[in-house]
Amino acid sequence: MDVTVVGSGPNGLAAAVICARAGLSVQVLEAQPTFGGGARTAADPEFPDVAHDICSAVHPLGLASPFFAEFDLGARGVRLAVPEVSYANPLDERPAAIAYRDLERTCAELQHGASWRRLLGPLVDGCDAVVGFLLGDKRSIPSGLATVDRLGVRMAGQGSPAWNLSLAGDDARALYTGVAAHTISRMPSITSAGAGMMLATLGHAVGWPIPVGGSQAITDALIADLRAHGGEVTADAAVTTPPDGVAIFDTAPTALLDIYRDGIPTRYAKTLRRYRFGAGVAKVDFVLSGEVPWRDPRLAAAPTLHLGGDRRQMAHAEAEVAAGRHAAAPMVLAALPHLADPSRIDAAGRRPMWTYAHVPAGSPIDQTEAVTATIERFAPGFRDLVLAARGVPAARLADHNANYVGGDIAAGGNSAWRAITGPTPRVNPWATPIPQVYLCSAATPPGAGVHGMAGYYAARTVLKREFGIRELPSLAP
Repeated sequence: MDVTVVGSGPNGLAAAVICARAGLSVQVLEAQPTFGGGARTAADPEFPDVAHDICSAVHPLGLASPFFAEFDLGARGVRLAVPEVSYANPLDERPAAIAYRDLERTCAELQHGASWRRLLGPLVDGCDAVVGFLLGDKRSIPSGLATVDRLGVRMAGQGSPAWNLSLAGDDARALYTGVAAHTISRMPSITSAGAGMMLATLGHAVGWPIPVGGSQAITDALIADLRAHGGEVTADAAVTTPPDGVAIFDTAPTALLDIYRDGIPTRYAKTLRRYRFGAGVAKVDFVLSGEVPWRDPRLAAAPTLHLGGDRRQMAHAEAEVAAGRHAAAPMVLAALPHLADPSRIDAAGRRPMWTYAHVPAGSPIDQTEAVTATIERFAPGFRDLVLAARGVPAARLADHNANYVGGDIAAGGNSAWRAITGPTPRVNPWATPIPQVYLCSAATPPGAGVHGMAGYYAARTVLKREFGIRELPSLAP
C-alpha cells in the first residue's frame, strides 16, 4: 500500500481521494464503526426514521471551499439545499436579527443596516478572495489583494476592544457575534473575527446550505470516488502501531505519541506533550413533534440559529467558558435541517433538532436542561414539543470521534496562530519530523470546518515529497 490515511473525516477522505486519483494505492482506516468523522449522520435509537447529524449539520464551505468546488458535490448527486435565511439570532424583548441570503434584505431589517453593508458588502463582492485567503495555505501570495486588505482591516476592528465602532446597532452586533462564536473562544479576538468574517460573508455570497439527507451524503460521495479509483476504506480499524509506507493522519496530533512512541524525535515528542486543546461543546439532539414556537415568527424560516442573546451576553458566556467555568446562560448553536430538507421529517411528523452548547474543556455535565432552557427563553412552549433528547457531555464526545479531546471539535486548531503555523511551528505544517508521516486534521491549516483543504494541502505535500508528483490530479467527476 502506497498511502495509509488514518481517519475518515472530510480532510482524511480529501487526501485519500487526491492520492488515489494520482495513481497511488490508498487505504483509509477508521476506528469508528461508521465513516465520516465530523460529517456523519445516524438514525435516532428510538425513532429510526429521524436522522441526527453527529457533528456538523450546516455546510457553507461545502459550496465555497476550493476542494469541494472542484470535486463538485452537485454533479455527484449531493444536493445542498440553500435556504433563504442563512442564520438568525433571537434577542430578548425585541425582534430577532436575521441574516438572509440576500444582503440587501438583511440590511433593510436591521436597525442600522448601512453599517452591516459597509462591513460585509465589499467582502461579499470579493468572496473568492476572502475564501482563498482564509482557507489558503498561508504560504502563498493570495489573490485579490485589495479584498484581502479590506478583510484584514475588518478583522482587526472586530477582533479588538474597539469592535463596536464599525458596527452599529445591538441587532447587527449580535448577528455578527453569533457567527464569530463558532470558534468557541474568548471574544473579541482575531481568531473569532476571522471565523465571523468568513462565515458572515458566505452567508450572503453562497448561503449556508444543508445536505439533503444529512451530512453523511458528503462523506458517501467522497468514499464513492475513492473506491472508483481503487482506494479502500475499512471501519472498526483502530491504528495502534505505525502503518507501512506513507501515513497521513486525520487525527489530533497527540495521537502520534501512542502510535510511534520511541520513534518520535525527542524535541517533537516534547512539543506534542505540551499541545493544548481548547474549550469544548456538549451535544444535545432533540426529536420534536412539531415546529419550534419562536417568539419572533420570522424565525420559522431559519434553519440555523445562534442562541446566546446580545453581543455582551455572548461575549460574557464565551469568557466564562475560556476561564474554565460553565456559563449560566451558555452559547448554544442550533439547526433545524428539515426547514431546508423536508425529507428529514418522518411519516408521523417527527423531526430532528441539532444543538451544541459551549462548555469548558472536558465538562462531564449533560447540557440537555441548559439547552432546553435556552431555547425556551426565545421559544416559550418548546418543552412541550420534545419527544426525546440525546445529550452527550463534552467529556464523552471523544467516544464518538477520538479527535474531539475534551469536547474540542477543532482538535486544538481554533486559533489564529495555529491557522498559520499548525500544531507545531513548521515551514510545512502538514509534514512531521517522523519519516513518511503527515497530518491533515483540523489541527493543521486552515483549521476546522468541512472544507477538505487540510487534506488537500497534506496530499499535495505527500505527492511531491514522497512520490515526485508535482501536478495535482483533476478532481472533476
